[in-house]
This record gives sequence, C-alpha cells and structure tokens, in this order.
Amino acid sequence: MSSKQKYTKGFVTSEDGTIVGYRQMGSGPGIVLLHGGVNASQNLMKMGKLLSDEFTVYIPDRRGRGMSGPFGSDYSIEKEDEDLNVLLNKTGAHYVFGTADGALFALHAAISLPSIHKVIAYEPLIFAGQPGLDEFKVTIKHLDKNIADNNIAKATVEITKDSAAPVRAIPDLVLVPLVKLILWINQRNVKGDEVPYQDLIPVLGPELHVVEKTEGTIDEYKAVSAKVLLLEGSKTQSLLKDSMTKLYNVLPCSNLVELKGLNHDSAQDYGKPEPIANEIKRFLKGK
Repeated sequence: MSSKQKYTKGFVTSEDGTIVGYRQMGSGPGIVLLHGGVNASQNLMKMGKLLSDEFTVYIPDRRGRGMSGPFGSDYSIEKEDEDLNVLLNKTGAHYVFGTADGALFALHAAISLPSIHKVIAYEPLIFAGQPGLDEFKVTIKHLDKNIADNNIAKATVEITKDSAAPVRAIPDLVLVPLVKLILWINQRNVKGDEVPYQDLIPVLGPELHVVEKTEGTIDEYKAVSAKVLLLEGSKTQSLLKDSMTKLYNVLPCSNLVELKGLNHDSAQDYGKPEPIANEIKRFLKGK
C-alpha cells in the first residue's frame, strides 16, 4: 500500500539541527499524522489516503527512522515537541493526529504550542499510577537487554507476547526462528523510503524510556488549550484504557470515544484505520 500510494517528500530542520523528513498528500486544511513506536511514516499511508480527499496530510518519520535523523544524545519529549513545531511552522497545519507514542507526543506538544488547534489522540500511554505499570517497566528492561544483545528477533517475540495473549503459549524455540525468517523476508522486500522492521525495534527502547518519564506529569496536561478527541478501541488493554480515562479527566476540552472491535494497532496500515479516519473527519469538521 505505502509503496503504491502517491506522495511527495519534504524536509524540515529541528532546533538542534536534526533533519525531519515527511510524506505529503492530498489538499485542504493541514493535518500532521504521528506514528507509533515500532513504526514509521510508511505505516500511516492508509490513514493518509483516507484523509487526503479533504485534508493536506503530512506524515513525518519521527526521529530515529527513515528520512529523519537520529534521536541524539539528549533525546526527550521536548525534542518531539520541537520537531513537530518546525513541521507545523512550515506547513501551516493546525491539526495533529497521533497513535500510541505519537498520540502522547501530540498531546504534550499542545501544552506549549498554540498553533495546535485540535488533537486526535489514539491510545496514548502516560504513567499516572494505573495498575500494570510495574509489569510494563519490566517489559522495557527486557527490551533494553535484547537490543543491547542485538537480538531483534527475541525482542520482537517478547513484545508480541506482552501484547497478544494467544501467542504466549507458543514456545520461544518455535517463535524466534520464525520471526528471524519474517525479518529477513521483510528486509528484502522493503522499497523506496520504507524502513525494515528490524531497524524499527531498536528505536523503541529510547522512546519507551521517554514515555516512562511521564510519571508524575499528568497535571501538566491541564494546560492544553486545543480541543482534544481521545479515541480508544474496545479490544485494547486495561493499562491503556486507564491512561485514556486519566487524560480525559484532566484535559480541559476533550471527548473520549470508544470504537468497537478496534485494538492498539488499528490506526496503522496493518490495522483497521477506516473507523478512526471517520472520527477524525467528524471531529475536524465540528460534527
């Protein structure tokens, strides 16, 4: 899908000199789409196409991926703010959609960037004392070790087991070789600006540490002046649902909508982005 969908490319330079590359398609008011952790701009192309009939869509490769530069030694959530800010300044866009970590970064940027008028956030995770955070911190530690050992296949298996219950019963002796084969095939099949999956797993580690540092910051989101639509799937994990509820309770101007049958991956190309795109259009058109 991503290799066939027509788009143009652009680049901006963030405050610290980091290049941020993005894909552009469509026409109309501008909206920036921020992908999640183990993803790049290629994974939001279906969403971009669904919105491009009414909006000019900008899909950046966030730091550490594809057309964009590395995280840098002082990577933080504020760096994500800066990257989004320069993109908004260049494009004149006032709307931002984000999924997973991208949703968190969209909301955080809206604290300090008045140019953001509306935010649509699909299942951001913020550390706000909800049950399940200790287990998630263990997942991050395991990910760190696997990345340090350059064991991308094992890292992929453990992340999948943490998010997909049916997979947990399958022994690693079966899953790890299978995942290695899948990664090899994926790397051989990537085209153009696409990023192979094995290059996306390592960037998840630094990003999750930034998410982990949101602990104790929930009240900061009271300062968001933008209108916010919080979206969650009915099949998502309780950890994320609790995060959504806590954000809804502090955001000054927000609405929370549950979409039946969707899960945490639904916004991406390999999910079901159509219902999410419909909610985005309804919200941005004031309906």
